Amino acid sequence: MNYFILSMSADGQPNTLFPAIMMLVFVIVLFFFMSRKQKKEEKALQEMKDSIKIGDEVTTIGGIVGRVVNVKEETIVIETTKDRTKIRFLKSAVKSVDVKAEDAE
Repeated sequence: MNYFILSMSADGQPNTLFPAIMMLVFVIVLFFFMSRKQKKEEKALQEMKDSIKIGDEVTTIGGIVGRVVNVKEETIVIETTKDRTKIRFLKSAVKSVDVKAEDAE
């Protein structure tokens, strides 16, 4: 009954503003929850990158897998293959930490 009253104007004609307002409220709530989820994921990714230590096995966004041999503020050096090829990457290029150093021991 309340919906019927709100959706009618004073002269008894249907109010076209009410559905638009409800749609706007829905979009705002949806945007709020999506942005919260995205910020949570970004925070977890940043914490993962900040916790990289020597000995961790990582995968880069380019698909290169290796063991971390040096960590600096913005960069890491990983060692790949049995030939011990060393490549320097920005920490932002790390996609995931596959094996932590303490788990490998």
